[in-house]
Amino acid sequence: MLNNVKQISKNNNAIPVIEPHQAQYYDMIVFSHLRWKFVFQRPQHLIIRMAQNIKVLFVEEPLRNHQDDKQGTLTEINENLHILQPNVDHIEDIAVVLPAFVSNRNISLAWFYSPAFCPLLSVFQFDTIIYDCMDELTLFKGAPPQLIEQEKYLMANANIIFTGGKSLYESKKQLHSNVYCFPSSVDQEHFAKAQSNISVPVDIGDLPTPIVGYYGVIDERIDLELIAATANKLPDVSFVMIGPMAKIEESELPKSSNIYYLGMKCYNELPCYLKAFDVAMMPFALNDATKFISPTKTLEYMAAKKPIISTKITDVVRDYSECLNLVDNADEFVEAIRNFINKNTDNEWKEQYEEILERTSWDRTADQMKSIIKIFAR
Repeated sequence: MLNNVKQISKNNNAIPVIEPHQAQYYDMIVFSHLRWKFVFQRPQHLIIRMAQNIKVLFVEEPLRNHQDDKQGTLTEINENLHILQPNVDHIEDIAVVLPAFVSNRNISLAWFYSPAFCPLLSVFQFDTIIYDCMDELTLFKGAPPQLIEQEKYLMANANIIFTGGKSLYESKKQLHSNVYCFPSSVDQEHFAKAQSNISVPVDIGDLPTPIVGYYGVIDERIDLELIAATANKLPDVSFVMIGPMAKIEESELPKSSNIYYLGMKCYNELPCYLKAFDVAMMPFALNDATKFISPTKTLEYMAAKKPIISTKITDVVRDYSECLNLVDNADEFVEAIRNFINKNTDNEWKEQYEEILERTSWDRTADQMKSIIKIFAR
């Protein structure tokens, strides 16, 4: 399965597009606010593994193209996994085009990543409805006010709820009787490549060292002021930000001669960039958008055996406080960076990484989810 993941991410721009000559039979339909070709994260990891044994249609948010009279674009990831970009104006309109792609009216499984898709619950007869709540979307910047009511409706109709972290689990457990906690996991073998002799890309390899790096979405969850203040105090350290921007403007990014923005990189490239990090950082702001997050990159950084500095995100503190360096402000950030760079710390954190990584993998997470679904569907 690992080879499939690598191949998908490596050839992300060369995936064949299917001409929908006739509707097809699907065992599961996934409704996602995150696009398949965006950052490779929880939905991709899990749905690829779910599609090992069943045929899955992954439906994205509408992508209206008024120049195209097609109802949508269907893309093949593999024989069992297809991606649909509906060519409609609103999520509700997806109901009009789905029958052109899906031949069966009774679907075994519906898998939701966003409550915004709840109007589609009435389009088909779903045997089992799953809500994989990976973020508290209602608290994100620009979240529509109706999302709160939509989530209540989705949870009222869902048979199973999975959560992406312990804080989310504690929140949703109060509202539903069948909630399971599955924090973000890791493809350890993939990110352990950062410890091997793989090549470092030129755009980071030519930067002055030491390098303190981050990869992931750059949005309202990142403490930009903290990065700016820390970079100002450490002019001889390169601060590297890798990933796409979302819901913020480029003008909001801190500008300094030692802060570098390298843009979005595909999943297959991440270990190569991670190899160049002397220290990995998670400079998250403490706000509504980060209240319930459980960052996937924590375990990925661990798999690469990188020292990690993080702000005090609730789920990070409760799960990893013994092996991460947790900071409150720029002065503490500076001190932590200097300690790692000057090797003023022991290597006990590496042993703790190993213990944590032994307990988790995306394969194991997917298998446990499948077991729960199988039991419930009996």
